[in-house]
Amino acid sequence: MLCAVWCAKNKKMKLENSKIAIIGLGYVGLPLAIEFGKKYLVLGFDISITRIQELSIGKDRTNEADLADMQKAMSYFKENKSKGLYFSHDTDDLRNCNVFIVTVPTPIDQFKAPDLTPLIKASEMLGKVLKKGDIVIYESTVYPGCTEEDCVPVIEKFSGLKFNIDFFCGYSPERINPGDKVNTLTKIKKVTSGSTTEIADFVDGLYASIITAGTHKAPSLKVAEASKAIENAQRDVNISFVNELALIFERMGIDTMDVIEAAGTKWNFLKYRPGLVGGHCIGVDPYYLAHKAESLGYQPQVILSGRRVNDMMGMFVANKVIKMMIKKGHKINISRALILGITFKEDCPDIRNSKVIDIYRELTQFGMEVDVYDPYADKYEVEKECGIHLIDKISFKYEAILLAVSHKEFLALNYKSLKSNTNTVIFDTKSVLDRSLVDGRL
Repeated sequence: MLCAVWCAKNKKMKLENSKIAIIGLGYVGLPLAIEFGKKYLVLGFDISITRIQELSIGKDRTNEADLADMQKAMSYFKENKSKGLYFSHDTDDLRNCNVFIVTVPTPIDQFKAPDLTPLIKASEMLGKVLKKGDIVIYESTVYPGCTEEDCVPVIEKFSGLKFNIDFFCGYSPERINPGDKVNTLTKIKKVTSGSTTEIADFVDGLYASIITAGTHKAPSLKVAEASKAIENAQRDVNISFVNELALIFERMGIDTMDVIEAAGTKWNFLKYRPGLVGGHCIGVDPYYLAHKAESLGYQPQVILSGRRVNDMMGMFVANKVIKMMIKKGHKINISRALILGITFKEDCPDIRNSKVIDIYRELTQFGMEVDVYDPYADKYEVEKECGIHLIDKISFKYEAILLAVSHKEFLALNYKSLKSNTNTVIFDTKSVLDRSLVDGRL
């Protein structure tokens, strides 16, 4: 009742009065800031000074932004200051906003437990600038209950404000598909929710004003959080099934894709493909769901078994290549291998949780000299995060060639010219190359 009275009196609840801050300008935050910047006054905020400097001159290292749209949104702000997009790393600038959308990463730690550090730090920061009537919307992927149980207490502590009396929360899970230029932000239906009925309506209306595919208003924050967690857990389990089939069929000496094509002739068979499951979502979110389940006294079986299978695929690929090389008479410790691609998916610079790294480490442990080439990845980021030096161009010939990521440039390579001899092993983890060209594939 208090909220209903407050909403009726406070003009800030009108969409047109929204002054939005997007917290975190990565693969999720930047496209969101650009779209909202077409209709509202939007502050794109990031703690990285370098990131802000790059965006301010129209440079986006993620390749997710429509640079023309970003320049237009920035021009709107320069022209009248009442709408459009501007960037800052100064927390004082956040005080001018009344709607805060948090899109910081939510990774896992070395023990595969949720690492909420970025989320908690963002909540602390917002707690220091929040005013009465403000709304905080989380988009970061979390386990069900995280917003109210972990984030809200932090905001209350640092702001001195009371949840659902002085400030309010929403949750709208991100659905960005990095590298996808077809299913972009506005074309993917958005799940929304709010901490009260009135806030849920406001949050839904806010997103509906930019999402052409429409919105789905969930009945609670927890339901919206759970919907995101199971989206990726379901996909992870399905892929783990076909990956396990690949492990079985390899022992049988039959091709997994041949089996899938045959089974796919039935109308209700889902043609998932085997492969390396990386990235910030599918390879991470199941652990968030499992963590919550375990905290409630339930030990998940299917979710974690799927993760175990998918986590071992890099090692499986490397060992399969080694066996094929030995069979062809190669001396492993004096052989050279080329891995094509290190990002977690094609035509995208994102290296987060890439399972290609597992292949690299396994091959080097056998004593091989391994070159990694990827025209999309940032070589300095790869060096810093993975300890792997990317080559600038392919200059050698190799005893083993692994197509790990199906970047479009790799589909046009002359693979025969890269072979050191006729016994070179070519392995296709994506099953996209001509069958006559490769020695093995997933």
